Amino acid sequence: MYEKFKQSWLSNLKGDTLAGIVVALALIPEAIAFSIIAGVDPKVGLYASFAICVIIAFTGGRSGMISAATGAMALLMITLVKEHGLEYLLAATLLTGVFQIIAGYLRLADLMRFVSRSVVTGFVNALAILIFMAQLPELTDVTWHVYAMTAAGLAIIYGFPYVPVLGKTIPSPLVCIVVLTAVYMITGMEIRSVGDMGELPDSLPIFLWPDVPLNLETLMIILPYSLMLTVVGLLESMMTATIIDDLTDTKSDKNRECKGQGIANIGSGMIGGMAGCAMIGQSVINVKSGGRRRTSTLIAGVALLLMVVFLADWVSQIPMAALVAVMIMVSVGTFSWESIRDLKKHPMSTNIVMVATVAVTVGTHNLAIGVFVGVLLAAMFFANKVGNIMYIGSKEVTPGSEREYQVVGQVFFASSERFIEAFDFRESIDKVTINLSRAHFWDITAVQALDRVVIKFRREGTEVELIGLNEASATVVDRYAVHDDPVAVEKLMGGH
Repeated sequence: MYEKFKQSWLSNLKGDTLAGIVVALALIPEAIAFSIIAGVDPKVGLYASFAICVIIAFTGGRSGMISAATGAMALLMITLVKEHGLEYLLAATLLTGVFQIIAGYLRLADLMRFVSRSVVTGFVNALAILIFMAQLPELTDVTWHVYAMTAAGLAIIYGFPYVPVLGKTIPSPLVCIVVLTAVYMITGMEIRSVGDMGELPDSLPIFLWPDVPLNLETLMIILPYSLMLTVVGLLESMMTATIIDDLTDTKSDKNRECKGQGIANIGSGMIGGMAGCAMIGQSVINVKSGGRRRTSTLIAGVALLLMVVFLADWVSQIPMAALVAVMIMVSVGTFSWESIRDLKKHPMSTNIVMVATVAVTVGTHNLAIGVFVGVLLAAMFFANKVGNIMYIGSKEVTPGSEREYQVVGQVFFASSERFIEAFDFRESIDKVTINLSRAHFWDITAVQALDRVVIKFRREGTEVELIGLNEASATVVDRYAVHDDPVAVEKLMGGH
């Protein structure tokens, strides 16, 4: 028990502590920005990030992953807040948590196995682009000082790791933030700082229950928003967990992560916070800064609260240029540059799925829609590919009297037409044997195709024998085939 605790919490204490502080600093402006997007007070996003980070450290299924208030979730809250107010948002957050816990117990995370690698790559690349695009407002219509500070920040981030001893001990993003803040405070240059993003809270959060009527009308208002938040939150969290699995070469418990996200959102809603989920950008910052264990997530949450409540005067002095530099690093590090090189090597279908996922996600700013389109395209290409892997050959058993057809491959909705077209119904012959020992019938469309073949041969006066059906295919054919039912035959063939 102690060894497990030590492995999960204490085995990388220095790296986790420093990484957690870096993440906390980067979370502050993002939490404020996401609150503004959702149309609520900045403290709603900050309290949410604190609560979700701390709770998920204990309940989550992926150590080293950062969860907090996110832009994808904030975009879904705008209409609810505008039409009904903050209290209904808090109620929707609680219901979202309940749905996510149910999803965990139903093991819905197992559906992630249907998400192909090309969709994950497209998701990652789209997120990298969106993270970079989110920094552009801080780099447009500004003085040259902002560009100079951002460039200096990037130089520190990429150059500091080469400094002997210290370079491998202290995360370069933390050095970037500290150095640029010191420069900003000493020179007094007029550029935007964290303090300009919104007022930081000056007190610790307190327990509260949403002030909404507990009736069916309230449920009908918050239900559609909660369902959308549940889907987007779990989707982003599962995809982020997959990416962190790859980065750290470790496995995560995604169903536990579903439950953990739910518990964290309930905790957030009960202290006046909005719903959140895993953050790819912050999770990458954490891993790149040396964070590996649950401790890094816990420290990020606690440090965030302590900074905004007790060190607000200092935190508000952090120039936005420093955080922009950190997020540009995250964007560059997140993007899968190998996928560009692989465009020449990979099949066209794989490339189309990846590019479509990127295009739709960036175009809609909705990760759920982008991933849905990617999964749909991948499924269509797969069905088409499997449908083409079918061969039907024939040989004369008795010249002019009997022919045997050998079917090899998968017969389902995508290959049913090719299955029918492979038979010669106009051949004048007494008997046809269809050998199905190397074929498999998957669905009703396949059974209907078999029915049509048998019926067409019989209408030409040819006897038909089916042989070799495997047990699974025989079950489907016996249950749904109608070629031995005269009434059903007439209905299937349109009465002619």
